[in-house]
Amino acid sequence: MQLHSNFPIIVAKFGGTSVANFEALQRCADIIQENPSIRLVVVSAAAGVTNRLAELAAGVVDESARAQLLSEIMQIQHAIQAKLEPAPEVAAQVRDYLVNMAQLSQQLAEQQTEAQQDELLALGERCSSLLLAEVLRQRGCTARDFNACDVIRTDSHFGHAEPRPKRIGMLVNEHLSDLLNNYCVVTQGFIGADAAGRTTTLGRGGSDYSAALFAEALDAHALQIWTDVDGIYTCDPRQVPTARPITEITFAEAAEMATFGAKILHPATLLPAQRAQIPVFVGCSREPEKAGTWIRHQTTERPVCRALSVRRGQVLLTVRSLNMLHARGFLAELFAILARHRISVDLITTSEVSVALTLDSTGSHSSGKRLVTPALMGELEALCEVTVEDNLALIAVIGHQLSNTPKVASRIFSCIADSNIRMISQGASPNNLCFLVREADAAGVLQTLHQGFLE
Repeated sequence: MQLHSNFPIIVAKFGGTSVANFEALQRCADIIQENPSIRLVVVSAAAGVTNRLAELAAGVVDESARAQLLSEIMQIQHAIQAKLEPAPEVAAQVRDYLVNMAQLSQQLAEQQTEAQQDELLALGERCSSLLLAEVLRQRGCTARDFNACDVIRTDSHFGHAEPRPKRIGMLVNEHLSDLLNNYCVVTQGFIGADAAGRTTTLGRGGSDYSAALFAEALDAHALQIWTDVDGIYTCDPRQVPTARPITEITFAEAAEMATFGAKILHPATLLPAQRAQIPVFVGCSREPEKAGTWIRHQTTERPVCRALSVRRGQVLLTVRSLNMLHARGFLAELFAILARHRISVDLITTSEVSVALTLDSTGSHSSGKRLVTPALMGELEALCEVTVEDNLALIAVIGHQLSNTPKVASRIFSCIADSNIRMISQGASPNNLCFLVREADAAGVLQTLHQGFLE
């Protein structure tokens, strides 16, 4: 793909806190103008907007409560515009988006449709891209807003749509490539459209995923993820104060961290970047001068233990049936049920007559719907006995050759001998060793392991 012959393309993504207010938008503009290779900018909704839109999308029947949520969203947008003083056409477009929010909220209070939910949820990102493009123009940059729905093609699974990478590549080449030769283009993360042109969303946190899909389609030189932390740490610093930043990390390690709870990246982000071998930089938009973290195919150092990650809100689903005993097909039927309900399983252990598996109950649906639904339980209970345990946390030890390094497992479990381990998973990947503990024990377990392995 021939793009901008003068220098390589960099795709930069700015998260919700990075576009939260006028001052934050100015910091984004500083980063963009500092590097002429940043030709495509992907933005999230301003911090706090998506959460409020998700509440409205769920159908707020109480008129005063709905009005309050809409008022709070408007205050965020109006506070930006008061300092920005946008061009009349930009102000009018933001006003139209806000009116559309109110109309869709009213309709969803009367009747729930997933298509309208996604249409409503998308409006936060639309406001952000419009306003950041205006900030850049006012600073003398040749910039323009672009509708991501024109190129991010997905299926029709509203709330957690699956992208179509080949189709995205064709549409990017058709609608976006030439623009990048003449403009710094600002577009929306998180959103796309199905074949019928209906707005879809990629699930909560999907802006990172969008940015990676754009980078892949453009064969970008690099993907930058700008957030409110200065890179990836050995563990979440809010839970382990002694955690330290990581200068570089492999795709495999970062993918494990994202999958098992590190909220700095969306779990799917790295797939397109890894497919296209595009290095990913994670940095802080408040302090862009800090080193940040580079995610690459290979790194100079490959420690046995690189980092720890935790994912709270886990469910342990145990199914038991005597039909499993010396029988074929039970697991196939079990997973067929889970697939029909679009449930992704993390850990799994089996015995002669039972299967235990973990699910992420925090919900991957944009509107926050729970994964374990009455419909799912009904199908499972027709097949076997079912036990559901909540309030669990999944902890992952992440590094290299964990399954082939002697004494690693014994050291890990010796450190946390006083904690009750509900499930263990090792061997499927050389990059992680996972186990399940009570959510109340998670912070203590993390601190003990970090002190024993990473300090």
